[in-house]
Amino acid sequence: MVNETNTKETATLAGGCYWCLEAVFELLEGVYSVRPGASGGHTEAPTYEELCSGKTGHAEVVQFEFDPCLIPFHNLLEIFFSTHDPTTLNRQGGDVGTQYRSAIFTHGSEQRRVAKEVINRLEIEEIWSDPIVTEVVDFDSFYPSEKYHQEYFRNNQGQPYCQIVINPKVSKFREKFSEKLKTKDLEN
Repeated sequence: MVNETNTKETATLAGGCYWCLEAVFELLEGVYSVRPGASGGHTEAPTYEELCSGKTGHAEVVQFEFDPCLIPFHNLLEIFFSTHDPTTLNRQGGDVGTQYRSAIFTHGSEQRRVAKEVINRLEIEEIWSDPIVTEVVDFDSFYPSEKYHQEYFRNNQGQPYCQIVINPKVSKFREKFSEKLKTKDLEN
C-alpha cells in the first residue's frame, strides 16, 4: 500500500535494552529512522553512563517515524508487547533499574487512546499471568544515544550480548511477524 498523503508519525517506546528494540523495529515495513536514546527523565542530554546509573529518571527508548498507512500504531504496539515482558517493573531479564522500564511515550491523544486500548485488550486476553505495568505517558523529550550505540546489533552481531539476548528476540520476531518485514529483510 502506498501512502499518498506522505503522512509520517513518531513513536517512542521503552521496553528494556534499546539495542533489542532497535534491532526489531528497524526490520518493519513502514518504519523509518529508528534511533536509540533516552526519554522520560529529568537530566538534559544524559550520557550512556548517566542513563545506566538510573539516576537521570530516563528510560532506554527507541524513537522512530512510521507510516500509519503501512503499519498502524496499534500494530506497532502489538509487536512491542510481544518482544519484551511488560509485566516486570523496572527490569527486562538481567537488566534492572528504572532505565529498563516498559513505557509508551505518546505523541498526542490518539496514541494515548490506542495505547490504553491495546493494554486493556491484552489484559482481558490474559496473555501474561501478571498484570501489565507498562507506563503510558505523554512524550516530553528525546535524547539520541551516542553514535556507537546506534545500529548496535547490525554492527556487533558477534558480541556475546547480541548472540545471547538480541539474536533470539530477532529470530522469534522474524518468525512471528514475517508478513510485516521489509522486503529486503526477507532476502537475508
